[in-house]
Amino acid sequence: MHALAPNPAPPPAPRILVVMGVSGSGKSTVAACLAERLGWTFADGDDFHTPEHVAKMRAGHALDEADRAPWLRAVAGWIAGRLASGETGIVACSALGRAHRDILVAGRPEVRIVHLDGSRALIAERIAQRRGHFMPALLLDSQFAALEPPARDENPIVVGIDDPPDAIAEAVLARLELEGQGRAR
Repeated sequence: MHALAPNPAPPPAPRILVVMGVSGSGKSTVAACLAERLGWTFADGDDFHTPEHVAKMRAGHALDEADRAPWLRAVAGWIAGRLASGETGIVACSALGRAHRDILVAGRPEVRIVHLDGSRALIAERIAQRRGHFMPALLLDSQFAALEPPARDENPIVVGIDDPPDAIAEAVLARLELEGQGRAR
């Protein structure tokens, strides 16, 4: 008779959630809902952009990888600071490419990706309705072109964006509960 291998330990409960998706997918709104429900600190990745990069996007020009590098380092620094101080947090950050997410997650199982996934048509409609955001609708195609949906090995939580933000946040929390990771504070 062979001895059964012990069940592997579950991954640690996330202490940082990175809510990602294309512009207009609801990252900031859903991340803020999650932060409120969990009592975690919320940061908006848009706040980490330099004024020059915001102006570039506002003028209708997509950022290139050289533009994104300091922004991703700043967001990654915020994540590292939260973890180093034993604090939790949620950051809304497009993190469209695998290389971007690798910088943010940096192999830490306590950093978890939440991908807000939706159709181009729905997101275009949302972008057309929002006011005061620096990202113009004409850059939506560049967002979808840059999007590399998270792979299975990234252990993402993928949720659709057809429901209202509160329901989307609850779907994320339910998924964490199902995985036995609870609503740790």
